[in-house]
Amino acid sequence: MADSTDDETLRRIWRETRVIAVFGMTDDPAKPSHYVPKFLQEQGYRIVPVNPVLAGQNVLGETVYGSFADVPAELAVDMVDVFRRSERVPPVVSEALADLPALRTIWMQMGISNQEAAAAAIAHGKTVVQDRCPRVEIPRLFGARSPLL
Repeated sequence: MADSTDDETLRRIWRETRVIAVFGMTDDPAKPSHYVPKFLQEQGYRIVPVNPVLAGQNVLGETVYGSFADVPAELAVDMVDVFRRSERVPPVVSEALADLPALRTIWMQMGISNQEAAAAAIAHGKTVVQDRCPRVEIPRLFGARSPLL
């Protein structure tokens, strides 16, 4: 699939996605890597926090996993939402591609993009979105109503 960010592709992603692994999620409510996943939960998505520093803890009612390999297969992660500096994205995407069999989308948060990682994901048939925030895109695309609610 292409590195597509047209509105039709974005709407399809949000309608089809159910489970989102958030790489780099934090327990600090003041940071986007906490309040964006909280927003996604409020929209009806299942959040799977992935952060090696917080592994085993509970954030937003969910167990934090240390790596994608630790995420139980039955969670069937559709999307990975990446909170990592752009230069640190390639190993995150490589691990996601190797360890998440149901993965369809790699989403890189606002201010994050990496062409190497995007090309690798696209080569594996995944949809890639870069430099966008779900907390901005979902209301823009669907208004006040979530595509799942």
